[in-house]
Amino acid sequence: MNEPLRVGYRSSNNGDFGYHSHPDHYEIYFFHSGSCRYLIHNQIYDLEPGDLLLMDGMTLHKPNVNPNKEYVRSVIHFSPQWIKGILLEIDSMYLLEVFKKLRHCLIRTKENSESKYLEGVIQRLYKRKVEANQEEAISESELKVLLIQILISVHHLGKLDFIKLPGRKSDKFEHSEKIAEYIQVNYMNKLSLNGIAKALNLSKSYVSHVFKEMTGFTVMEYVMGCRLTQVKYLLEMEPDKPLKDIAYECGFESVSHFSRFFREKVGVTAKQYRHIRLNNK
Repeated sequence: MNEPLRVGYRSSNNGDFGYHSHPDHYEIYFFHSGSCRYLIHNQIYDLEPGDLLLMDGMTLHKPNVNPNKEYVRSVIHFSPQWIKGILLEIDSMYLLEVFKKLRHCLIRTKENSESKYLEGVIQRLYKRKVEANQEEAISESELKVLLIQILISVHHLGKLDFIKLPGRKSDKFEHSEKIAEYIQVNYMNKLSLNGIAKALNLSKSYVSHVFKEMTGFTVMEYVMGCRLTQVKYLLEMEPDKPLKDIAYECGFESVSHFSRFFREKVGVTAKQYRHIRLNNK
């Protein structure tokens, strides 16, 4: 994702949503209507209209959407570096604190008046971004001003809502989150469905079924998603570390498997990815 700003407004496509992250970008996700269960890191949320999700760049996340039901949302990805200069000038870096400190959170707006104002600004930003992409006379500063308005509105909504924490969850929710948490802690080790089930004192079939039902993908898909995200992080943060060391450190059992998997999922080799990321700094 090389663009410093990407905006989608009231998108309703029900495509295949993989487990993903956005290095160097923060995300504001606004759920409008339909049915969506969202997995972020190791927490699962059943979304309600008006819900806002705020995510930092390295937080793995994935919507679990019923393809036969409506799914409408707006999404903004932006580079904090792109907006940092103007925020420093107006002494407003606090607007990014929620992304840095919490890494991810849910704000339940109940579609109040502030959330309706926020949607209006997102729509304006989307229109201006489309015009900018079509080489219209839209200045970058105008896009930044609209994004700042959005960040201010999100900040107000967070203070009004006090950042919702989930209440009592069902056993399926709790078990799925424990499975995700276990994988997040142990992804670098050799993992199997049977081993995970044994460690959590659950049956193998239950672990497989409940995780797929609650998150939309298999346990091993989640394991590989965690490993891939850590690989991307180490490729950039430790530029001198050999690729084979990174592969083994992140749980891959062979360099050949690591190379095939990385290219299949990312579209370039690990070496090319490292080169691209380091040259974009």
